[in-house]
Amino acid sequence: MAKNSATIHLSEVVGALSFALDITEGQPVGHSLRCCWLGMHIGAQIGLSEGELSDLYYTLLLKDIGCSSNAARICSLYLADDLSFKHSYKMVDNRLPEVLRFLISNTGRNSGMIERLQAMIHIARNGGEIARELIDTRCQRGAEIARTMRFSESVAAGILDLDEHWDGSGQPLGRSGSEISLFGRIALLVQVADVFFMRGGKGAALAEVRSRAGRWFDPQLVGAMEALEDRPTVWTGLTANDLQQLVVQLEPRTLIRDIDEDYLDNIAAGFARVVDAKSPFTAGHSERVALFTDLIADELGYAPDRRRWLRRAALLHDLGKLGVSNTILDKNGRPDSEEWVAIRRHPALGRVILSKIEALKDTADIAGNHHERLDGKGYPYGIDASAINLDTRIVTTADVFDALTADRPYRKAMLVPDAIELMSRDVGTAIDSACFQALQRGLARMNQVAA
Repeated sequence: MAKNSATIHLSEVVGALSFALDITEGQPVGHSLRCCWLGMHIGAQIGLSEGELSDLYYTLLLKDIGCSSNAARICSLYLADDLSFKHSYKMVDNRLPEVLRFLISNTGRNSGMIERLQAMIHIARNGGEIARELIDTRCQRGAEIARTMRFSESVAAGILDLDEHWDGSGQPLGRSGSEISLFGRIALLVQVADVFFMRGGKGAALAEVRSRAGRWFDPQLVGAMEALEDRPTVWTGLTANDLQQLVVQLEPRTLIRDIDEDYLDNIAAGFARVVDAKSPFTAGHSERVALFTDLIADELGYAPDRRRWLRRAALLHDLGKLGVSNTILDKNGRPDSEEWVAIRRHPALGRVILSKIEALKDTADIAGNHHERLDGKGYPYGIDASAINLDTRIVTTADVFDALTADRPYRKAMLVPDAIELMSRDVGTAIDSACFQALQRGLARMNQVAA
């Protein structure tokens, strides 16, 4: 279980979970950390107070927390892999010729000619509204999640304004100049700077932000970044092997935020919402799996503290799905062999992310093993019953039940009796018998209460 709550620092938890946001934005791992590192140096350069720096810190780490919410729409509109589309779009200026070249190159590349042409015509007719809708969804959702995770309105406003431009050409509200949150202005600046830094180093980053000064970016903030040009530690820090720890140390020391078990639950619930927002077919999935997990654990006699820990693990069990394209998640049909490879990677990816977080690393095995089977025919490791603990078996049972009783792209939701009958065939091979019986008892108890 998690270590003593007095030793849990919010910066460590959020900094490590930001890797999940990098993945769903199609960015090289560490993008959010690099943005935080560079943005905090800019904040110090312009003389922000410790309180302002503290809020800026979390704005930069969480700037992409709404990013999963438009993934399905991107796939549908542009007939494109959302991960690669987002990765490439980060390098596009908003000048019309560049935008058109990008859309022609990235819309429907793997679709038939007629389908691709229809998509291009739709985008040409409705491009402005489409862009506004996608960005509004992302920014509004991100600000909302930040609030539920107890961050200030200043942090929420910075996330909301991430895609606004200094000259008013941004989205979703078309704000300009000082109407845009300062934190949002800094976040957009360092986001673009990092994308070009990873392509061509400091020179490429500075050249790009200079070219957009007065259009995308606040000229004074560009000047603050230019003032850092001759400070080598700022730039070498971006590629340091211990960047995660360096970023933790950047949080204003007098305002370090320790978190208790309640707050850790809020963080887990917030990131579960990020995961579930990625596809319309997974909306609410993690929350329901947590509910069914708790139902089973209660029937098996788990103590309240252990049930709480297990609910948290259930909320985060699918974190690795942020690295799976919506072209696969939302496919109306069975995945092909190549798509199955991508799907089978997601538990291991979740394990890697959670194992980086001291307060959550004891949930990593559940994320990594929840698609394993007792007979050794699961994935990604092919382990058998001897290596699958009861905690994981509970979450697996809850996960299977929710998957069967929810709509999927290739089938409608099953009725509960049909799902239970189908699961009964896998008891002893994929599903633990005691967990399955506990699920049935718990559902019966729920029905009695409802009646």
